Amino acid sequence: MSHIRMGIIGCGGMTGSHLQGLAMIGDRMTITSVCDIDPEKVRLAADLTGAGVAVTDYREILPFVDAVLIALPHDLHYEVGMACLEAGKHVLMEKPMCNTERECLTLIETAERNKLTLMTAYPVRFWPVIGLMKQYVDNKTYGDVFQMSIWTEQYTRYSPGHWAHSKVRLGGGQFFSHGCHYIDLLLWFLGQPIRGAHIGTRKGTPWLEGEGTSNVVLEFESGTLGYHFGTWGARGTRLGYSIHIHCTEGMLEYDSATRKLILHSQIHPEKANLDTSSHSQVLYEQKDTGKLTQYEIIHFLDCIHNSRQPLTDGTSSLQGLRVIWRLYEAEQNGTIADLRGLGLNDDWKAFPKAT
Repeated sequence: MSHIRMGIIGCGGMTGSHLQGLAMIGDRMTITSVCDIDPEKVRLAADLTGAGVAVTDYREILPFVDAVLIALPHDLHYEVGMACLEAGKHVLMEKPMCNTERECLTLIETAERNKLTLMTAYPVRFWPVIGLMKQYVDNKTYGDVFQMSIWTEQYTRYSPGHWAHSKVRLGGGQFFSHGCHYIDLLLWFLGQPIRGAHIGTRKGTPWLEGEGTSNVVLEFESGTLGYHFGTWGARGTRLGYSIHIHCTEGMLEYDSATRKLILHSQIHPEKANLDTSSHSQVLYEQKDTGKLTQYEIIHFLDCIHNSRQPLTDGTSSLQGLRVIWRLYEAEQNGTIADLRGLGLNDDWKAFPKAT
């Protein structure tokens, strides 16, 4: 299978964010088919991609594809994902993989049984700048990490009645739908979590049934802390999409607005004044713009060709979602979540039950 025939199921906003990346790797794959229940969206997607098959029923594309990108409302991931895997198609599933543990497990088991690639679309993991930051952390280039913080500030509001406003269809709120990207990153960078807490609110985002703003703090076995702040209610932004990694010999900062990775070091000791200036050095400047989905799609295609497990495979995706579900449960109970056994290197089949 030297050239992959790709189908797109769901031609809404998430598909649009992938099209730039898909267009950049036309030598590796061809978009043969597109599908959406909205005929106008299908027509536009076919015009943009040159797909020869443009339909409103996803089952009709299956004879014409080797792999699919599923970019549908979250509550439809399971049904469509199962149909594609059972038809022998590799699946790149938009995040989050599914809305329930049982659905995720069944997809994983089906992919394994049929020897197919099942990958969750977490594109941030595959950005070159993120890979470089991971190398610095793993190699302790700037010492030991003791704090990693991720901010995502955006305004996400759809027309009344849109599926993404529904807690049931979304699978939760902003934290489950969007924060899953950054729980995945924190686990990948920092290792084994041991405890954590989440607080979410609808204040500022009354159109959502679940939380529109969330704050998450995690403690890891190493003693390192991880933090994520995310909101869909921002009416302005300073941080946008930013990552700060504090190490014992400097702080790494990535800001998506400037697309630069900066090392801040040699800070002046603070002695009851406000002089906290430090030296700044640009380590990397990202030339590409957009969501850079081409890198995750290249990884997906490589895994198909080489029969290799993706970095964001079904099991690692499930582990991240288990962390979120455990944090949600603890929030409801007013407790600190026990996250032991939920790291990416833990035995995912021996899932520890909440206490």
